[in-house]
Amino acid sequence: MTEAGLNLIAQALSIYDSDLRLAVSNSRFQEMFDLPPRLATPGARFDETIRYLAETGEYGPVGDIEAFVVQKVEQARAFEPHYMERTRANGRTISVEGSPLPQGGWVTVYTDISRAKRAEELLRTRSEELSDQVLTHAEELSAANRELAATITALEEAKRQLTVIEARTRMTAEMMPAHIAHVDAEARYLYSNRKLNTVLPGRPSEILGMHMSEVLGPSSFARVGPYLKAAYDGACPVFEFTEDHDSRRIRVAMTPDGQGGVYLLSMDVTGETQARVALQQTRRRQLAAQMTSGLAHDFSNLLTIILGMQGKLAKMELPDEARELIAATQSTARRGGRLLDRIADMTGKRQLMPQATDLHVLLRDLHILATPSLPQGVGLSVLDHAPDAPLLLDPGMLQDALLNLVLNARDACGSSGLITVSAHPVGGIWIEIAVSDTGPGFTPEALEQALDPFFTTKGEHGSGLGLPMVYDMVKLTGGDLRLSNTATGACVTLRLPYRAAPLPAGGLTLLVEDSSDLRETIRDMLVELGHAVIEAASVDEAVALLNDLEDVRLVLSDIRLAGAATGLDLLDRIADCGLSCVLMTSLPRSDPLHISALARAPVLRKPFSRRQLAALIARETDA
Repeated sequence: MTEAGLNLIAQALSIYDSDLRLAVSNSRFQEMFDLPPRLATPGARFDETIRYLAETGEYGPVGDIEAFVVQKVEQARAFEPHYMERTRANGRTISVEGSPLPQGGWVTVYTDISRAKRAEELLRTRSEELSDQVLTHAEELSAANRELAATITALEEAKRQLTVIEARTRMTAEMMPAHIAHVDAEARYLYSNRKLNTVLPGRPSEILGMHMSEVLGPSSFARVGPYLKAAYDGACPVFEFTEDHDSRRIRVAMTPDGQGGVYLLSMDVTGETQARVALQQTRRRQLAAQMTSGLAHDFSNLLTIILGMQGKLAKMELPDEARELIAATQSTARRGGRLLDRIADMTGKRQLMPQATDLHVLLRDLHILATPSLPQGVGLSVLDHAPDAPLLLDPGMLQDALLNLVLNARDACGSSGLITVSAHPVGGIWIEIAVSDTGPGFTPEALEQALDPFFTTKGEHGSGLGLPMVYDMVKLTGGDLRLSNTATGACVTLRLPYRAAPLPAGGLTLLVEDSSDLRETIRDMLVELGHAVIEAASVDEAVALLNDLEDVRLVLSDIRLAGAATGLDLLDRIADCGLSCVLMTSLPRSDPLHISALARAPVLRKPFSRRQLAALIARETDA
C-alpha cells in the first residue's frame, strides 16, 4: 500500500540508507531520470546512479566523471538538509529538496517546476500588460504551490511512518532466536540481524557487503552452496548441516525475494537434534523389547527344560563320554541363559537418571576400578581435561559403559600395551570421551558391524552385546558414538550433550499449578535444575503449605488457577513472607490479568523451556 501511494504522487522520490544504497523509490524517480531498472531497484548503489547520470549528461558537461562521483559521494556521507533548483540538460527545471533520516540515510524529493518558472518569466516580461491570462497563470502557480506543500506534508508523514515501521521490523528481527539475513544475486549480504554469532560462534559481526563464503568459511559454504543455487532457481529449500567449529547442528531455510536475491533464516537446533536422537533410540528400544520379550520367555522355558532333562541324565549311570556331553550341554544352556539376561538388559526399560556429576571424580574412580582387571603389562592412562563445573550425566550408566570399553581394549592389547581414556569439552555443545588402545585396531568388518547386536570377534567368549549397549546408552542421552583406527590401535569416541548442572538454590520451591499434567512437567524441570519441590493445586492449599513449612524460598505459580482465586491473590496473601515469586501464564499480553501480573512480579510465558525457567528464576533469586 505504501508503494502504491508513493507511485501516485507527481514528484520523484528516493530514499537511500546509511550504506548509500537505494532503499525506496517511486516509479516517477525512474521516469524523470530515465534510469535503467537496476538503478531503480532497492539495493542499487548511489555512486553507480551518479555515474550513470553524469555519463548521460544530466549534470551538463563534466570533465572528470570519477572525480565528480567521488565528490558527490563525500557530500552524501556528510548529508545536510538542503533545497536547490537547477536546469537539466533537456532544458527543464527541477527543484531538489533533501532531508536526513534519524537512523542514517536520506530522503529526496524532485519536483519539475518548469511550468512555474515559465510563469515567473511571463510575469516579469509582461508585468506592464496584466491580463486575464497572466492572472490565470498566477492562480495556477499558487495552486501548484499549495499542491506541492500538501505533497511535501504527505511525504513527511510517509517518511515518519516508514521510520516507525523500519524500527519495529528491526526490533522484531533482533528479538528472534535466529540469524535473519538477505543476500543479493552474487551472495553478498544486503541485510543481517545481530544473531550470527549466537548461531555460528566465531563469525564476524559486521557482514554487510561481504560474500557468504567469507562469512561462513569454505567448508560451511560448500554445504550451503547447492541449496543457495536452488533458491536462486526459485526453490525454497530447508536443510540441516553440522558446523565444523563445535559440531553444532544448524537448520537453514531459504526463500527467493523475487528480484534475484534470497532471504535466509538460520537456527541452532543442536538441542532439538539431541532430544530427537534420544527419543528415536527410546522408541527403537521399546520396539525391540516388544519383539524379544515373548521370544526370551519361550527360550527361557526351553532352556529350563533342557537343564532339567540334563540334570536327570547326570544322575543316571552313564559312560564317561556321555557325562562329558551332558556337562557340555548344561554349560551351553547356562550360557544361553546369561545371553538372554544380557538381551533383557539391553532391550528392557533402562531409564537415564541424570544428576550433577563431577567428571573428574568419575574418571578417577574409573581408573581405580579398572586397574585391577588389567594384566601387569597393560597400562591405563587417564587424560582428564573435563570442565570443573558439574554436568548433568547418569554416572552409573556412563561408568559401566567406560568400564566395558576399557575391558574390550584390554582384550585387544593382550599381555602388553597402553589404554588411554581422554575427556574434553567441544565448544560448550558436547563432552567428548575417547577410549583408545595400542592393539591391532578394528578390522574393516568390525568398523562396519561392531555396533550390531551379537557381532563379536571373540568367538564363543563374547556375546556381541557390549558395544551395542554402550551405543544404546549414548543414544539415550542424545549423543553419538564413533569407531575409528588411529596410528597405534583402535579408538571409540563418545559424544554426550554438554549440559551444565545447575547449582541448588537452597530451600524448597513451592509450585502452584491446577493442571496435574503441567504440574508434573514443570516439577521435572525444577528437579533437573536442582530444586526440592513441593506442590499445590490452589491458592488455599499453597497458603496452608507455607504456614506449615519454614524452608520455602521460591514460589512459582500460574496466574489463572482453579476456583475464583488467582496467582495475584496468592501474592497478596504472602506479601509479608519475603519470598521470591515468579508467575507463569498462557494468557495473551493484552489480558488484564497479564497486565496486572507484569506490574507485580516476573511473568514467564507458556510454553517455556527449562533454560528460560532457569534464567528467570536466577534473575529473581539474585535480586
